[in-house]
Amino acid sequence: MKDAQKFVGLDSSKDTVAIADSGRGEPRFNSTIPNKPENIRKLMKSLGNPENLLVCYEAGSSGYGIYRLLLSMDIECMVVAPTLIPKRSGDRVKTDKRDSIRLAQLLRAGELTSVWVPDEDHEALRDLIRARHDAREDLQSSRQRLVHFLLRHEIRPPLGVRNWSVKHREWLKTINI
Repeated sequence: MKDAQKFVGLDSSKDTVAIADSGRGEPRFNSTIPNKPENIRKLMKSLGNPENLLVCYEAGSSGYGIYRLLLSMDIECMVVAPTLIPKRSGDRVKTDKRDSIRLAQLLRAGELTSVWVPDEDHEALRDLIRARHDAREDLQSSRQRLVHFLLRHEIRPPLGVRNWSVKHREWLKTINI
């Protein structure tokens, strides 16, 4: 990690990014902007020299687009796992503004641990594996719903026919409900 002069915490959601920054003083909330590359680029330029900035944000469902954007601007960025962010006891109110201020504060204090950021190929493969896993779970749930529906209506497959075997699927085609 370089010697940054300004520490920036981002709390990103699907539509917006809340920004807080901290120099040597207390972190202050900067603004909330639309989560679009051109808006983020413009705001980062307004914060100062890229070599003096250190930015962090929580890993989330939006992926690593912000990380890659900031790297392309020569701004050092950390992606932090939400589970690795220290929490104060009793601090249960979560708002984008408070989260971004807290991230800037913890970043300045050196209390955040970054996660490994996959390259675009690894990220695409990870997304594909997750999508396949989700599809398999959906298929299993649908099969269970159908079997339970048939049982509730006292429709049972012939003896010796295992669920979802070829014979079972052929039998399903013959059912009139």
